[in-house]
Amino acid sequence: MENSPIRVLSLIPPMTQLNTPYPSTAYLTGFLRSRSVKAEQEDLALALVLKLFSRTGLLAMREQIETQAQRAHTQNVADFLQHFERYLATIAPTLAFLQGRDSTLAHRICGGGFLPEGSRFDSLDAYVDDEGGDPLAWAFGALGMQDRARHLATLYLNDIADVIREAIDSRFEFVRYAESLAQSQASFDPLAEALAAPLNLVDRTLHELTLDALKRHAPDMVLLSVPFPGSVYAAFRIAQSIKAQNPAIKLVLGGGYVNTELRTLDEPRVFDYFDFVTLDAGERPLLALLDHLQGRRPLSGLVRTFVRDADSGRPLLIDAGERDVAFADVGTPTWDGLPLDRYLSLLDMLNPMHRLWSDGRWNKLTIAHGCYWKKCSFCDVTLDYISRYETATASQLVDRIEAIVAETGQTGFHFVDEAAPPKMLKALAEELLRRQVTISWWGNIRFEKSFSPELCQLLADSGCIAISGGLEVASDRLLKLMKKGVSVEQVARVTNDFTCAGILVHAYLMYGFPTQTVQDTVDALEYVRQLFASGCIQSGYFHRFACTVHSPVGKNPEEYGIRLKPLPPGAFARNDVDFIDPTGVDHSVLGQALNKALYNFMHGIGLDTDVRSWFGGRVPRPRVARNVIERALGAR
Repeated sequence: MENSPIRVLSLIPPMTQLNTPYPSTAYLTGFLRSRSVKAEQEDLALALVLKLFSRTGLLAMREQIETQAQRAHTQNVADFLQHFERYLATIAPTLAFLQGRDSTLAHRICGGGFLPEGSRFDSLDAYVDDEGGDPLAWAFGALGMQDRARHLATLYLNDIADVIREAIDSRFEFVRYAESLAQSQASFDPLAEALAAPLNLVDRTLHELTLDALKRHAPDMVLLSVPFPGSVYAAFRIAQSIKAQNPAIKLVLGGGYVNTELRTLDEPRVFDYFDFVTLDAGERPLLALLDHLQGRRPLSGLVRTFVRDADSGRPLLIDAGERDVAFADVGTPTWDGLPLDRYLSLLDMLNPMHRLWSDGRWNKLTIAHGCYWKKCSFCDVTLDYISRYETATASQLVDRIEAIVAETGQTGFHFVDEAAPPKMLKALAEELLRRQVTISWWGNIRFEKSFSPELCQLLADSGCIAISGGLEVASDRLLKLMKKGVSVEQVARVTNDFTCAGILVHAYLMYGFPTQTVQDTVDALEYVRQLFASGCIQSGYFHRFACTVHSPVGKNPEEYGIRLKPLPPGAFARNDVDFIDPTGVDHSVLGQALNKALYNFMHGIGLDTDVRSWFGGRVPRPRVARNVIERALGAR
């Protein structure tokens, strides 16, 4: 491989997203091509789903199920076999509909009797009123036929996924595939055991797709980017197939999961599958690695890269300490090679912001690298993807936007920043308007006072359709403790300004933060109720706080009134760390109430109800005045 051009293939392993490509390979492929490297990319996550959810795939499922005669079938599997011919007849047209290639099928899907209906359709019963009316009228009305059909078609795919999970591969998920094998998994043993097991239908299908990709591209190096724990198992399966087929191919593992969970990697068995494991932004490590493989630099010249030490056989982190490629110089992502017309626009959750995540094909782009705030105590502020803040000019960003639109024909953009900086958003909006570039865009921000009514309107004029931001615990005491830099009343005013500009607002919400009491939780829900009732936010999601070893809470727990539990022994992944909170609150029970309340608030239900009614047991009265948000909005 020395002194000869290296062919690089970047792969997206199952599972990431089905409606749009995960952007890591697009970023790396665009960057490598800008440096005259022959680089290609494939989305094996999408390819796997399209192969399984096809006539051929369904026939293979039935064949495998029927060979398990001694095994009792679940009700879902029995229904699948009973209605198999209907599944076989409807799978191809339904996939074509979800890909946007046959919109007229919506009439048949909505008319009933076309799709076989498994247990996932039972959820519709919850929406039927006492008179047996239309179960989805509240969500789609009389004219929302395309959306209604997309939701029903998504339930149909989920029914088939349940069959795969119950009869073929118990780990199968559209997003969190085999997640438990990798998430904060200190021991490599569970993953090793799974990889040593005989291939099931899903594994065999992925193996065949991997070999097909090798045959088409003949790469010298394969990059596998694993953003989530739910893509780790499949990435190792892909590497296993490649090693068996052609051991000369160099395999490189990187991505968000590696950057957070494998920073202290000491598990030699990882290198039975991968030759190199890189940390943080991939551009500089890859350039150094390509130089090394072509004989232009020694092994000691690698950057933030784990290798297997030749003497001890254990992982060795090599870092020559070279500066990262500046964000302004990383080039323009390219989606060349990805089948953009084959992605599936799903509609699984009736939540306005979740719909944006799963429906439609969005060009993903970053306005700035890292976070300009980088103070939040729950966040991985010590790691490169947060701590290294760099920007490009508005002119460069719009150049990239125009190039991407020209390549993909798509004008929708999801800005995937940790928190898009207000100054850059303002400059970007002005440049888009100056050049008369028409796009639709959404992204993540901090609800800070820089977002004035005038700036919110400017962003809307430039194409902003939605924003999301962290309200987190909705408690001024806890917001101060977590160094969020905002107050609840400030969030109310900013979100109201976005709403008045016609921009959808989604709030990230958190519970279980250190020292959060039941009273804090009840008060937070009261704030959230008022924000919905006042029209400040239209969408939200509560998630449970998780302490990570890279966050200020994980590094200085005493400052937050908690005590960390020892990490389990092991040489593989470490990220989440359990802790003891002296309040002793059972947050799992409270979380159920919070999510139930939030679901109803998003649909305009219970906005005048005492928030205590959502909790199963006795909870204290809210200390928050019932008109505090209204007063905050009127005090400007």
